[in-house]
Amino acid sequence: MTDPILRDFPYTFDSERLTIRGPLPGDGAQVHTAVSETHEKLLPWMPWAVNIPSPTEYEVLMRKKQLDYLARKDFQLLLFLRGTQTLVGSSGVHRVDWSVPKGEIGYWVRKGYERQGYITEAVQAITALCLEQLGFVRMEIRCDSRNEASIAVARRCGYELEAVLHFDSRHHLDNGRRDTCIFYKLGKQCA
Repeated sequence: MTDPILRDFPYTFDSERLTIRGPLPGDGAQVHTAVSETHEKLLPWMPWAVNIPSPTEYEVLMRKKQLDYLARKDFQLLLFLRGTQTLVGSSGVHRVDWSVPKGEIGYWVRKGYERQGYITEAVQAITALCLEQLGFVRMEIRCDSRNEASIAVARRCGYELEAVLHFDSRHHLDNGRRDTCIFYKLGKQCA
């Protein structure tokens, strides 16, 4: 297996309406603002949204995410309106296993930019990059079984429901049991 550090994973790429790029120094304040504005919508689905880090803590996080990106461990991706510095959401390729290779796409959209197709567009672009250009054989999307918006994105992007893990974990707000949906998409080399 080739050392992952030698793999080319572009730091910036475009879709029709978005510039999708890895984190850079200076991104922390803007990410903090976007998460703060969107907190109420993120809270039911994202355990990391329980406590919002300060702008400085987000700056530290973005710099650490940049290091992970360069080390090919995790690919945090920020979604900007193309030709602007307007942050409309975030995505990424996480839980990368280079021995397969495979990864898991996560995403959230900033308040005020929902239901405009930005997340669907980003997931389609990231999936195509991974499966068609980078040689990934499998991509996954995992979400709470009650997160209808996330499930709809997975389906619109051609992912198939592989399994529902019943009582997979405890919900981060009420400690109730939650189910996790696993959607997957395979590369053409698996057909």
